[in-house]
Order: sequence, then structure tokens, then C-alpha cells
Amino acid sequence: MTDDALKSPSGMSALWYGGDYNPEQWPREVWDDDMRLMRRAGVTVATVGVFSWARLEPREGEYDFAWLDELMDLLHANGVRADLATATASPPKWLVDKHPEILPVTQDGTVLSFGGRQHYRPSSAAYRTHATRLVRAMAERYGDHPALEAWHVNNEYGCHVSRDYSDEAAVGFRVWLRERYGDIDALNEAWGTAFWSQRYTEFAQVDPPRVTPAGTNPTQTLDFDRYSSDELRACLRAEIAVLREVTPGIPITTNFMGLFKNIDYWTWADDLDFISDDLYPDPEDPDSPMTAAMARDLMRSLGGGAPWMLMEQATSAVNWREFNAPKPAGMHRLLSLQCVARGADGIMQFQWRQSKAGSEKFHAAMVPHAGEDSRIYRDTEALGAELASLADLRGTRCEARVAMVMDWPSWWALEQGSMPSTLSYLDQLTRWYRELWSRGVLVDFVPASGDLDGYDVVIAAGALALDDAALENLATVPERGGRLVVGYQTAVLDERAHARLDGYLGALQGALGVRVEELWPLRAGRIDGLAGGAVTEWGEIVRTVDAEALATFVGSDDLDGLPAITRKASGDGAAYYVATAPAALGDLVEHVLAEADVDFARLPAGVEVVTRGDRTFVLNHATASCTVAVDGRAVEVGPRDAAILRR
Repeated sequence: MTDDALKSPSGMSALWYGGDYNPEQWPREVWDDDMRLMRRAGVTVATVGVFSWARLEPREGEYDFAWLDELMDLLHANGVRADLATATASPPKWLVDKHPEILPVTQDGTVLSFGGRQHYRPSSAAYRTHATRLVRAMAERYGDHPALEAWHVNNEYGCHVSRDYSDEAAVGFRVWLRERYGDIDALNEAWGTAFWSQRYTEFAQVDPPRVTPAGTNPTQTLDFDRYSSDELRACLRAEIAVLREVTPGIPITTNFMGLFKNIDYWTWADDLDFISDDLYPDPEDPDSPMTAAMARDLMRSLGGGAPWMLMEQATSAVNWREFNAPKPAGMHRLLSLQCVARGADGIMQFQWRQSKAGSEKFHAAMVPHAGEDSRIYRDTEALGAELASLADLRGTRCEARVAMVMDWPSWWALEQGSMPSTLSYLDQLTRWYRELWSRGVLVDFVPASGDLDGYDVVIAAGALALDDAALENLATVPERGGRLVVGYQTAVLDERAHARLDGYLGALQGALGVRVEELWPLRAGRIDGLAGGAVTEWGEIVRTVDAEALATFVGSDDLDGLPAITRKASGDGAAYYVATAPAALGDLVEHVLAEADVDFARLPAGVEVVTRGDRTFVLNHATASCTVAVDGRAVEVGPRDAAILRR
């Protein structure tokens, strides 16, 4: 992935704007009306072919491209570029009938059937053979088509099937383990199989972590999570290899799904020319603007700061929640502008025209069931015009001085069973992110082993299962004059899910100047000192070695008087350890930001301020007007409205 990740063969200068386009669901006469409405709305790109495998290859080896030929020509004639999908997300019935072994198997042994979507096991050789054959046929036919803007590989990998427990997956898992460990003795050591008499004498004995009478081996489960992410990636890479061979100049992407647990997106990012994301914030959730911002920042970070693409969002209600609230007036525009502010070079929707049949017929679209004479289509036109006015932001970047560690293996390990308490990894991240977001502080996410040199503050919360190299990397932050903040349940385990002995924390002990003697989950408690007041969820028996206690537990029996927040100075830098979840976490955040000379402001509730290039975006997600100081100016913004200022 490069800095010009969204540079296309067409030399396109506009932001992407459009959505998934599924004309195969409609009579041919509707297509011309689609083109008319797309022109009115300022649509620049349409994603086509996502679920069209059965139409493109109605029988094995028999391709029907005539309809897609006509569609691609029609898009080109109307000035709309094509983000052409490889159509491999839903295999056709003839393939399932011929190769029923492609169907995925759940942990309890249930075989999932045809009739929905994503009904394939990632490890299936038959699936990959037929998928790459289709991809080659499409690449050879459309690689030189003047409408082709980018390749869109598959769709939302792992959304419905991210873990397959079939016999074919077992074979793949054994191959993966042999490559990882080399010999069975190394696997036994890594998995701690001396416990519960789980020792193996050969790789052929190893199975996926299927349903067992008692808790499964934690390291086996963690490795199967890693394997499953890698196996889906192998499907992605198989298609990419064909596209790179046949159409080497065409950019390639696949659509991620925000803060999605089941795939380690860090390991996927370098395979793509640009990062894409699908995100559907819940209009009923008052935290949606904040959690959406968190996902936007992650997408930008996965691309190393390069522009990314919002590939899917809903114009109003979705169809898959228990209660599918519509987006109130202004929300769709605000969430779209939020993406642009946080580095997106395009805003796409699912989908262009609302389906009249199928599971997603009540999922909102750019053209709703009501047609063009509707609130949603008028908003579609208005957003297209506004995005056109922001086209000069294309390719520009955002600059962050604060980073948060995002680690998928820690996420998987933290939420396994048999832990001291039931904790949510996303809750750990969100607790810190919320305080930064509400103070107008832009955040990059980083892998713990990544380059941290550009950041004045680095926060690692809940990073449970890091290896030694990652801990040593984090320890360099205070040494070079930065601020390192480490939250509880960080570095309690190593990358094998083995407990770190002698005070947990590993190489971070020296940087933090503390030892953790005992983990102490809390239902409620209090601390005195910095961020004083109520605390929840967690406590620890912490002993300082050469750190100072900034806050101590009070009234918590065995924890009373023990350090809850510590600080160790290191030259011009400092390292903080936070052994609980303070309700007044914002006080600690402000203390660290001020010490690191990072600007912040206490923004009104529901307001975010983000700068990209020469624009500052003031986005008011609240239902009341607000006034915000920006570059010495008082900016008033109405309810669910935005102000975009040139600096």
C-alpha cells in the first residue's frame, strides 16, 4: 500500500460517491432510469456484481457476460466508474450440489446450508478452484474496459462464516500449525498440553477446538483464531494473485467491517491497494457518532494514514437489528462528512436502489421504495453536491499525535472463558477513545510492534497477549520522551496465552516501575488522587518499584491504600499504569495530554472537531445548537448540522 493508494488508472479527481448497484434484480427498462437518477445525484462510482455469480456462471464453465457487458457500457456512457466485484461471496446452487463439501460446519458440527449467503468454508479447495476460475474470466473480459475503476474482491469476508470446524479445516489447521511450530514437541510446549493430559504425539491428532465437555485449550483456541483469519486471507490472496497477473494496473480492495473481531485486519492491509470499510451505526445508540469515529480512525490507520473508502453504509434504516430505527434528518450527512474528515476519499452506500424482494428489501437505499419523490433521494442529491465541493481534499491526510494499540490476538484471548472476570476488549478501547474524541483529539491505531516514533502519547489498554518484542517496543516510548499509558490486563499473558510470571507485564515492568502481585476484579470501588472518585470493573494489588502513586484505592478492603494509578518519569518522558477503570478517566487523559503538550478542548456533548488538509470539520451530532471555538473563532452549529471551515 502506498501514499497514493486511491490513485486510479482513470486519473479520477472526484471523491467516490455511489453505492452497490444490483441491476440484475430489475427489468432492463429500470436501468435507464437509474442512469438518469445517478446523474442527478452526482454519482461517480457504482459497485457492481457483488452477488451475481449465479447470473454470471449459470452452469459450470458457461459464462453469461452479455448483461454485464451492457451494464459496464451504460455506466461508462453516463460518466459512472465501476468498482467491479469478483462475485465470489455467494457460490451458486450448482456448485453446492456438485461439491457439498464446500458448505461450512459450525463448532457443534452443524452443516450450514445453501439459501442465504457466504455458504462456503474458507479452507475448501473446490471453492477456491471455482472462485479463481471465475475471477480470471472476469479479469480477462473487463480488465481493459474504460469504466473499470477498481476490483472489489469478494464481500465482507468472515461476516457470517469466520470459523469453520469441518474436517477440511482440520487438515488446513494442521498444516498451519506445522508451519508455525515445526514439530509436535514445540506445539505441546506452546499449548501447555501437560495440563489435563492433552499431549499430542503427532499433528494428525490435532483438531479444531470443537465443542468439548469442559473449557477448550486456550492456546489451541487462540491459534485457531489466528489460523481462521489467515485462511480467509488465503482466499483473498488467491483472487488477488489472478487480478495482479491479468490486470496489474487496476487497484484492488475488499470491504472490511469496522471493529470486527474475527479477522486480524493488520495482517490483511498490505495485500490491498486501499482500505475499504462497511459500517452501520445504530441511530438509536447515542454513542454511535463516537464509535463510528473510532472505526474511521482504525481504517485510516490500517492504511498507514493513506486515504480510505467508506464502501457501505445505510441512507436510513437497516433490516437486521431487532428494532431498525431510521436515521433522523441530518444524521446520514453528518456520518458521511465524519468519514471525509477522518480521511475517506469516498462515500458509498448499500445500496443504490432498494430491493423489492429478498432478505434486504427493508434495508434503506439511495433510491428508496418511494422513488425519487422522497426525503431519502433528496438527501442523496444534496450529499452528492456537497461531496463534489470537497473533491480537493482527495488524497490529503490527517495528522495524529496520539496512538492507541489495537491487537486482535489480545481481543481473542481476553474474551475467552476461564478468565478472572468477563471483560470486553472493545469496552477497554472505547473507554479511552471516548475521552480523546470528546476533547477533539485525533487518534491513530497502531499494532504494538509498529512504528511508534511519531506519537507523543501511546495508550495500550487490555492488550493482554503481546509478545516480548511488542513490549520492548512499547517500552521505548518514555525512553524517547513520549508518554506511555498502560491499562489493566495488558501483558498479563504472552503470545501463547501463557501467564507472565513474577509480576506480569514482562518488559514493561521496568518502564512502568511496578509489579502486579494479584488481579482483583471489582464490582465497584473508589480511588483518591488523580481521576479520584468511583471506579468499576477492576482492581489489582500493585507494588511500586520506582514509580509514584498518583491515586490509591480507598475502602476496598485488601486494596485499601494500594496504588491505582502510577507514574514513572524517564528523562523527558513518562510511563503511567492504570490498574482500574476510573469514572473520572478524563482527568487522567487531560493530565497526560497537557504533559505531552497535545492540544485539546472540552467539546459540547455530541460534537466533534477534526482537521484534514486545509479544512476543519465541526460536526454537531446533538439535537441542540452549539458554539465551538475553532482557531480563535466562535463557530455556531445547528442541531445535527456541520460547519466546514477553511484554515
